[in-house]
Amino acid sequence: MLIKRARADDIRSSEITSETVFHQRRKMIKAMGLGAVALGTPVIGGATSGERQFYSTQAPLSGPVWLQNKLKTVTPGQYSTQESATPFEYVSTYNNFYEFGTGKTDPADNSRNFVTDPWKVEVAGEAELTGTYNLEDIVKPHMLEERVYRLRCVEAWSMVVPWVGFPLADLLKRFEPNSNAKYVRFETLHDPEQMPAQGSRFAAIDYPYIEGLRIDEAMNELAFLAVGVYGNAMPNQNGAPIRLVVPWKYGFKSIKSIVKIEFTKRRPKTTWEISNSREYGFYANVNPAVHHPRWRQDTERRLPQTLFSRSRIATQPFNGYGEQVASMYEGMDLSRYYLSLIHI
Repeated sequence: MLIKRARADDIRSSEITSETVFHQRRKMIKAMGLGAVALGTPVIGGATSGERQFYSTQAPLSGPVWLQNKLKTVTPGQYSTQESATPFEYVSTYNNFYEFGTGKTDPADNSRNFVTDPWKVEVAGEAELTGTYNLEDIVKPHMLEERVYRLRCVEAWSMVVPWVGFPLADLLKRFEPNSNAKYVRFETLHDPEQMPAQGSRFAAIDYPYIEGLRIDEAMNELAFLAVGVYGNAMPNQNGAPIRLVVPWKYGFKSIKSIVKIEFTKRRPKTTWEISNSREYGFYANVNPAVHHPRWRQDTERRLPQTLFSRSRIATQPFNGYGEQVASMYEGMDLSRYYLSLIHI
């Protein structure tokens, strides 16, 4: 169930961090003699993130100085969940980021020297304001918040991730899209020298990676631009320095390391759609009723799992976010127009 939270004070500690883990963390901090800021824990009104129910890597703040300063002001966002968050060690080491390799650990292993500062984002297309902007100028006007979202991969595994960022709609409105803007196209950095798989003769997909949303999807309250995770800057393997998060869609829609945002009249062709249109489509909303040729979609493996704990949980339509998004697809054929299998 999605929880829309009005105030940080309304959140029960059990919804974010177990009491045992919380107290162990506090004891460790006290024993080390370190303050909240030294551990990269945002401080708000004199309360540490643990006391205010934030997640934290318990690591020094990373990223450029301007982002570190922004991270110190993170507030609880409107949305959370009663489900336990996937531990950071899994969120940061079990990834699909094909630019750095096709194995789940390849992104963490191969992106260590990936340079994400300085970083620029181009805004183009059907809007009154366009141009190329430094990432700091993209992020600076927005208050950073933490949203705890479910992440569902089409490969039938899932996580619960505490993202740090701001609503996509808030950014798009700044550029004043015109009446011709029907879709939003996103593009990942293309740099084979830094992203080794892009230069491989055996690359699984064509680069640069392209994704897109219909304009109403992009303006939906759940669509989120993330610059961090677990209270810290975004790790390279998770899509540094800025990525999209659309929690009601399969994970491949949440494009990473964005360098271009374009308002378009026509629906953009997306990377996986181009690569294999029989299996991947534009909308890619989570739907347990239609299976991928290689993976059933009615259940999922919630990470982490061990050799002795391999339980599966039921997958929810729209990944459990139907109340916020289902109205956008009224009248559409659920088995034809917005599943991972079918494209239009």
